[in-house]
Amino acid sequence: MMPDDRDITALLAAHADGDPHAFDQAVASVYPELRRVARGQRRGSPSGATLDTTAVVHEAYLKLIGAAGANLRSRGHFLAVAATAMRQVAVDHARARRRAKRGGDRVQVSLDEATVAEGRKLDEILAVHGALERLAEKDPRLVRVVECRYFAGMTEPETADALGLSISSVQRAWRTAKQSLRRTV
Repeated sequence: MMPDDRDITALLAAHADGDPHAFDQAVASVYPELRRVARGQRRGSPSGATLDTTAVVHEAYLKLIGAAGANLRSRGHFLAVAATAMRQVAVDHARARRRAKRGGDRVQVSLDEATVAEGRKLDEILAVHGALERLAEKDPRLVRVVECRYFAGMTEPETADALGLSISSVQRAWRTAKQSLRRTV
């Protein structure tokens, strides 16, 4: 049985009040959703990528633990923060893979199609990240909407709830962000 939003909110409130086990209980309660978000983010990842869905969720969990003092207000807000953490995991992983591909002093003797395709996908992840960073300088709210809608797969009402916005504000921000990203990626 899936806990409802009130259960998650109560666990997050208990965590904020100092219950050392409440955060882990909240994570366990939304774990299937976190896996769904991670699967969505990994869609289109290079085949043979070493970071699988479980690893993405667990790496994000470690980032969330580091920010455990954050005032997580609701299930939606928690998933929005988790989506940001997962995006950071994907970017960190892409950067590490690119560094490894450069090979230091090693000489690369052959390129196959899979290697070239993986390099393009890593470049794409980093290009999207760079575009989102530039967009954040102009309007951080647009980036939060992108993280909720694209990276977390949230609906407009879920995004509105998570970010404390109206649905029409989410719709406008989503349109604006997509237009801006199309121009820069």
